[in-house]
Amino acid sequence: MQLIQVMQDVFNRPPAPFNPANQTLKGWVMFCLRDRGFMVTPAQNADFSITTKGEKFSFKVSESADNLDPSVGWVVVDRSAQTATVIAPHP
Repeated sequence: MQLIQVMQDVFNRPPAPFNPANQTLKGWVMFCLRDRGFMVTPAQNADFSITTKGEKFSFKVSESADNLDPSVGWVVVDRSAQTATVIAPHP
């Protein structure tokens, strides 16, 4: 999925490092995506949605890759390594 690769590129070179004193993890993820031009909106059953080409994809943010709901996409952030991994939804 091309969207996932483009999102991963954002987190490989984020516009700003995550700073827990200034923002939440979810806030940082949404800031990074908006900074790169993504249309990020609130979602009812997820942390946020991204709309592209008329399709809406829902994502959640986590610090652990354990027990992830496959019906939504995920941005898993490893604070110690300062990395984020984007995982595609699997309907």
